[in-house]
Amino acid sequence: MSVSPDEFRAVLGRFATGVTVLTARDASGGDHGMTVSAFSSVSLQPPLVLACISRDADMYAVLSQATHFGISVLTVAQEPLSRRFAELVTGRFEGVPFSRGATGVALLDGALGCLECRRVSWSDAGDHGICVGEVLHTRESGTTSAPLLYYRGAYARLGQ
Repeated sequence: MSVSPDEFRAVLGRFATGVTVLTARDASGGDHGMTVSAFSSVSLQPPLVLACISRDADMYAVLSQATHFGISVLTVAQEPLSRRFAELVTGRFEGVPFSRGATGVALLDGALGCLECRRVSWSDAGDHGICVGEVLHTRESGTTSAPLLYYRGAYARLGQ
């Protein structure tokens, strides 16, 4: 018996995830970014993380070729940024405050924390690509803001 995509999505929707914006640069140095909730730590030694990117996403081709990428962990106040980077629009970075990490990737200002990663592997699994990166640099903000969460198909906050 097979599980339908709707059943699978309904059950996984009950797993709360943090919301991040993943960024990378293309071969010509252009910035690209997208909202990602399919993000996880993999290993402490060495420090590894992974992100899953739909083959339909415009970031799929960029990230599959990128040598480095960034992850910005969003606060509840950054929900508008999450929505912006989730849309298929050009100019996602216009007017968005960010700084360049040591590897050149864009890291969103005001995020709870940021990671700069070197892509160490890329593999396809079903309708997604799995990007594993070694964390080279980290940055924590001094904010006490709560994280932005995604739960049951909507944005959520701790304590809801």
